[in-house]
Amino acid sequence: MESELNFHRARALLEWQIDLGATEAIGETPINRYKLSDTAPKPKASTPTAEATAPVAAPQVDPVTVAGDMVRSVETLEQLRAALEEFEHCELKKGARNLVFSDGIAGARVMVIGEAPGRDEDMQGKPFVGRAGKLLDAMFEAIGFGRADTESPIYITNILPWRPPQNRDPKPDEIAMMMPFVEKHIELAAPDLLVLMGNVSCQAILGQKGITKLRGRWVEALGKPVMPMFHPAYLLRNPSAKRDAWHDLLMLQAKLKET
Repeated sequence: MESELNFHRARALLEWQIDLGATEAIGETPINRYKLSDTAPKPKASTPTAEATAPVAAPQVDPVTVAGDMVRSVETLEQLRAALEEFEHCELKKGARNLVFSDGIAGARVMVIGEAPGRDEDMQGKPFVGRAGKLLDAMFEAIGFGRADTESPIYITNILPWRPPQNRDPKPDEIAMMMPFVEKHIELAAPDLLVLMGNVSCQAILGQKGITKLRGRWVEALGKPVMPMFHPAYLLRNPSAKRDAWHDLLMLQAKLKET
């Protein structure tokens, strides 16, 4: 009799649940869902993958490529100077007072290429000034040429247009990023021949060092005759080498007469 009553009671409770809208039985024990809000397990935060957390690498910029792109459309020396002033990939620019571009007369038969500006050049914005510049002028005046000589002028520049700190030698990467500008400079100035003053300019143009062995003989680079010579600053420190410099100047004078 008791089991029959339990049956009818359970049936009545089920029918009452159905009337309330229940459609499925999900457990034998009722659960108060309102009490689970604080104790229910929270979904785990997804762990970022290595790809997601890795910093995004900045695009690599090749200064040599940038320089080459900048000079491609350059057609005048004024445009070349402006391109150098806009070039932002050489750290030397940040510590220099002035851009040292050139001096003398563009279109001269002789183009002198030095290494890099020193303190005096950086202050005045011109290559080869101070004691070394005065000696350079005296050397070329001895064979009838000068930077202000309208009949027999020379044109002067450097491999680097900005002064390295403490007058240190230019680094290979600094030379490399300047070479597109130097080559365009030579193309636009269009000299008959080049004079390379010192080891750095020989390394940049000829790919060789050792000015003591290179000086005193003609070589060719960029389609032009090239004469490596001692830098005037070296001659100031080593006066005995002036005899060799005079020999090289006479070779230069003879070459100009031939052409």
